[in-house]
Amino acid sequence: MWRYLVGMLAGLLLVGGGIALWQSVGSQPGSVPAAPLQAAEPAVLADPPAATEKTREEKRFARYDKDKDGKVSREEFLASRRKAYAKLDANGDGRLSFEEWSIKTTDRFAKADADRDATLTGAEFATTRVARKATKANPCIPESES
Repeated sequence: MWRYLVGMLAGLLLVGGGIALWQSVGSQPGSVPAAPLQAAEPAVLADPPAATEKTREEKRFARYDKDKDGKVSREEFLASRRKAYAKLDANGDGRLSFEEWSIKTTDRFAKADADRDATLTGAEFATTRVARKATKANPCIPESES
């Protein structure tokens, strides 16, 4: 039992000596006092640079203005439509038949009709589903709100 008492007394002496040493180091005349904690000043942000990019409409206008004369002619305006029309006009006769216009849908139906009976079962119809890209979650909105 006396061992426990001696151990506790030695521990108290060590703690007391550490506290005395710690207080004497801080109060020495040559020591530098610790600076009090202060709130940091907010950083001053510089003004952002002026935007030099073209607006969306200016970019769209530039895409249509092929000859860069500052004007969009009728031919320039219809050029993208002509290209799309030419892709659909499979036989190049300048006329768009219903079959040419609906070729993508017709091919999709034929691909889905596995048994070639000109009808789609529920399972066959499910294969025509449009594959959409998954949307990214908005990191600013918690999952419960989106």
